[in-house]
Amino acid sequence: MLKKERYKLFVEHFSAKQPDAETELHYNNPYQLLVAVILSAQCTDKRINMVTPALFQRFPNARALAEVTPDIVFDYIKSISYPNNKAKHLVGMANILVNQFNEIVPSDVDELQKMPGVGRKTANVIASVIYNAPAMAVDTHVFRVANRIGLTNGKTPLAVEKDLVKNLPEHDIHIAHHWLILHGRYVCVARNPKCAVCEITYMCRYFERVMAQNERDKLKS
Repeated sequence: MLKKERYKLFVEHFSAKQPDAETELHYNNPYQLLVAVILSAQCTDKRINMVTPALFQRFPNARALAEVTPDIVFDYIKSISYPNNKAKHLVGMANILVNQFNEIVPSDVDELQKMPGVGRKTANVIASVIYNAPAMAVDTHVFRVANRIGLTNGKTPLAVEKDLVKNLPEHDIHIAHHWLILHGRYVCVARNPKCAVCEITYMCRYFERVMAQNERDKLKS
């Protein structure tokens, strides 16, 4: 199957099945999403959603967060991964958001990366989710699923990002990020992908290879 056809089938399927796919992080405004995404690095969305209600109640905006020290923030996020570093990142982010951006979360990926704890992946999440920008955040799910399906052969997150942005219709890029994440989280899991219940095996390069290997094994036996 040609890559162009695979992309076409991918978009057609998920546009029909998950037209409203969105992040599973809970948030009410751009500031809250930025905090949640910073916290979510190497941690599950489920865990972050357990922590953020109390955090947002105590620090409802960037100014409130910028006025405290990391050790105070730490008490609210100590149950997640790397709480010390993330507490420092949140306070540093809040200070820059207040002093350089007038508390308005920027839409530009390069501007976003000026803040502590905001790498390219996080910046792309904010740009795509809040501003519907044609930005593709590549986490472990996106990297794995895009390669397995056959949308890319990228060996690095940046290579995968560029391939997806280049080949997806521009207006679908922001939601395709969620299609790939959710598919990777619930179906195309890292170990023992659930091919038996997967609805896109007909377009999947990984499945093609599995089936071909099974046929070879049968011939050998």
